[in-house]
Amino acid sequence: MTEGAGGDGAPLGAVPAHNFAVTWQLPFGLQLGNVGARMRPECIQEATSVRLDRVGRAMALALALVATTAGVLTACGSDDNRRGAATTANPGPAGTAGCGGKNVVTAEGATAQQNAIAVFDEMWAQYCPGKNVAYNPTGSGAGREQFIAGHVDFAGTDSPLVAGQIRPAAKRCNGNPAWDLPLVFGPLALVYHLPSVRTLVLNSEALAKIFSGVITKWNDQILAELNGGVVLPDIKIAPIYRSDSSGTTDSLQRYLTVAAPLSWTRGVGTEFQGGVGEGAEKSAGVIQAVGATPGAIGYVEKGFADQAGVPFAQINTGNGPVPLTNDTARAAMSAVEFAADGNDLVLDLNPMYATRQPGAYPLVLATYEIVCSKGYDPQTFNAIKSFLSVAANNGQTELPSAGYVPLPDKVKERVVTAINAMQ
Repeated sequence: MTEGAGGDGAPLGAVPAHNFAVTWQLPFGLQLGNVGARMRPECIQEATSVRLDRVGRAMALALALVATTAGVLTACGSDDNRRGAATTANPGPAGTAGCGGKNVVTAEGATAQQNAIAVFDEMWAQYCPGKNVAYNPTGSGAGREQFIAGHVDFAGTDSPLVAGQIRPAAKRCNGNPAWDLPLVFGPLALVYHLPSVRTLVLNSEALAKIFSGVITKWNDQILAELNGGVVLPDIKIAPIYRSDSSGTTDSLQRYLTVAAPLSWTRGVGTEFQGGVGEGAEKSAGVIQAVGATPGAIGYVEKGFADQAGVPFAQINTGNGPVPLTNDTARAAMSAVEFAADGNDLVLDLNPMYATRQPGAYPLVLATYEIVCSKGYDPQTFNAIKSFLSVAANNGQTELPSAGYVPLPDKVKERVVTAINAMQ
């Protein structure tokens, strides 16, 4: 695997839990009051380890935003996670690996998948009471680094391991390969702040020129032609990009490289290469920055845009504007291929990015879980395999409610095969 230029526990039975409450303000005036959650001592700073009910998923995002802004999210170290005795192995739901292993699995990484992990965590707890994933949404780059360092059990990332990380990851896995397993597909929303514009249409060329500073005004002729009949304001465009190492940034830049090769020559990678605009940390930061900046445009996973209630653009691939919905994203995902054979399931997204299929929204990211194919201690292995099995077999049905798209059948089949092959 290569990356283009510019890139980058223990069972808790007798341990008391702690209650806490926070009051916070959502972007754009949405407000939640006192939100309570039970936090375990060894993960007291992991705000996203709370278990969700379906109504409370937005509250979990609230906790993640507060903790991230305060800088208090700290990964639970793997040394602590490998203490204690096994839980009793239960049969588990059909198609899963049962409910053995430790109670708490730790993970870190992409903010784009944090709400999906919460969905999977809820489902896992339903099948295996007492199980929990403590997920720290620090960004894809940090997730890969923490996994390689052995500080977390698995990583969540929008970009697979790069060439220079493959050998260190294998060392972390006691000499065994680490695998990239795609478990979540999330459409990227092009969020904008133009109160007078209810519907905005862009194409890949215009988007490339905006994020490279060629188009600087919203009433530019190129944008006017894409938005016939819409009065675009004569104000400056304010691009907002991810300032942290982000697989979401990598996905956007890979899309532009494929779909607008003449207009985007800046390269790809988890660091933004456009050279214009203002950076914001994590997906929540992008949402906040766009909301606070008239004329702004940014990119986040659709679930964040939905929860914040911000508008996002349509994309014209040559056959008319296509709105971003789960159905239009799924139509584009049918073009996804695998980069190679085997169980390291890196995807080739270029056919999707290049699609001109009517009704297909091509700006979709695939986000992976990086796991050891072999080499975990038995307690960690059994718990991770249980969680991944539930996520791949049962958890996919709940993803649309959080703004994600379930795995295409051809991807799900190979993911399940790979999970079953873990040792």
